[in-house]
Amino acid sequence: MNATPEELLRPFRERLEALDRQLAELVAARLAICCEVAEVKRAHGIPMMQPHRVTAVREAYAARGERLGLSPDFMRSLASLLIDEACRLEDEIIDAPAAAGTEALR
Repeated sequence: MNATPEELLRPFRERLEALDRQLAELVAARLAICCEVAEVKRAHGIPMMQPHRVTAVREAYAARGERLGLSPDFMRSLASLLIDEACRLEDEIIDAPAAAGTEALR
């Protein structure tokens, strides 16, 4: 009896789904920390944009990717997506009315 393409691919798709769930949870955890950082920046008058940190994070992602056999350019792009979302959240938090804080964004 021959397996269908769906049957052959099901175990791989299930493993990918499990990893995708974990990735989403990790991204959510990372962004939650970025919200905490925004609160500290807001409380201490620290500018939202920290260009040296952005560059360091992108390059750290590229280096990690290279060590793992992944394209450094892909990893820089991934870091850029995460950074862009973190900046969006930080902007909202830093610019929110004082009483609102991060709770207004949830």
